Amino acid sequence: MPSLLGFYHALPTSLRTVAATARGYQLQRWRYSSETDQLVASALDRDYWTQAQWDSWQAERLASMLRRAATNVPYYRGQWDERRRKGDGVSPDVLGNWPILRKEALRQGPRMFLADDVQIHTMHSEHTSGTTGTPIRIWSSRDTASAWYGLFEARWRRWYGITRHDRWANLGGQVVVPVARCRPPFWVWNAAMHQLYMSSYHLAVDLIPYYLDALERYEVKYILGYTSSLYALALAARKRKRGFHVALVLTNAEPLHVHQRELISDVFQCPVRETYGMSEMVVAASECEAGRLHLWPEAGVVEILDWQSDHPVPPGTTGRIVASGLLNSDMPLVRYETGDSGALDPDQTPCVCGRSLPRLLCVEGRCDDTLKTLDGRRVGRLDAVFKASMRVREAQIVQESLNRVVVRVVPLDGYSQADEVLIAARLRERVGNMEVEFEKLDSIPREKNGKFRAVVNHTGNKSGCG
Repeated sequence: MPSLLGFYHALPTSLRTVAATARGYQLQRWRYSSETDQLVASALDRDYWTQAQWDSWQAERLASMLRRAATNVPYYRGQWDERRRKGDGVSPDVLGNWPILRKEALRQGPRMFLADDVQIHTMHSEHTSGTTGTPIRIWSSRDTASAWYGLFEARWRRWYGITRHDRWANLGGQVVVPVARCRPPFWVWNAAMHQLYMSSYHLAVDLIPYYLDALERYEVKYILGYTSSLYALALAARKRKRGFHVALVLTNAEPLHVHQRELISDVFQCPVRETYGMSEMVVAASECEAGRLHLWPEAGVVEILDWQSDHPVPPGTTGRIVASGLLNSDMPLVRYETGDSGALDPDQTPCVCGRSLPRLLCVEGRCDDTLKTLDGRRVGRLDAVFKASMRVREAQIVQESLNRVVVRVVPLDGYSQADEVLIAARLRERVGNMEVEFEKLDSIPREKNGKFRAVVNHTGNKSGCG
């Protein structure tokens, strides 16, 4: 029996548009309501709360969430019942007393994280993108979805002078057309959400002009997408000397590097803003006009923990991002290890944008997207190894052992051994005297969800990230 996706792909273009639009109306009704504008206005007001106001709000919300999780959620209740039987005497009211929740536990038994009093048939189910292993299933109520997407509307759109009613393009990981397709369209129009959903799986150099034509034809105002996909689009546009003006480009799902920001901004003649969020709804952030990445305190309580232990690290130090969600009380995730790494901003001076929201210094991607050196150090943020002047379309660093890395490159015209010498030297400046080999490819394979990984570590020396 053919799958639903297979049936969709068999439809002519006009009917795929109808199907996408019908799905869009379903999502619109679930995510937005007559209260959305008020939710947005309230979120924008909270942007300027004092730290004392945020501390009080988070403390009250967290206390309620911990009580509910410990008493009404089977997974946590079982843990706390066992601890009481053992007489360890610790209180569930203190966040630090809770163990770290690994992704694998959530992946194996997602229903164990649902509160006893929920009616699952009335809830929305969503799967995470599944970068590694099996995707994780998350349930949420309509109220939770409204609160989450109200924050998105406020801080992923209104901050930048756009709204969900504007025409936009999304370069994402959904398989909108068969991967084997070699003729346009490589997109589908979702009229309900004013969205041109474009495939991130068809960004071959000779196909990208079709994407640029579609952006013009559908008159999109802004673009949201995977950083690597947006960069590939911009790189091909520049090669063909094609400029294209939009109001804004938003990147998500992957870290945004300086050379990528500069090129995307130049080609699309607009600001480029970095965003951070996840289907689990425990942490999110958005970049203000001053270039600072502001956390959303309503989403969750964020901790940055040491690579090898569960101890917090000081602001400015990179560690594992762990978050306790504050929005989804029907499926609370407490001290959930997101699998990402990052650092809190050590600069405590007010942001010039005027907002008082806490700030991340950076999000560096997955915890295992780091290299491990012979002396035990972890090295991330390796984008600086590559300079804009190098004749490289894209590159991926793969660590095969503690003393050997392979640099996969997709070369541009003029690429030479001099580029390899420079890359190897800049890499060794950061990781020590490792053996560096090069592999030239026509393209670098993406993950199953279409995301690009700049660093891959095959040594097995990972942190606790699930």
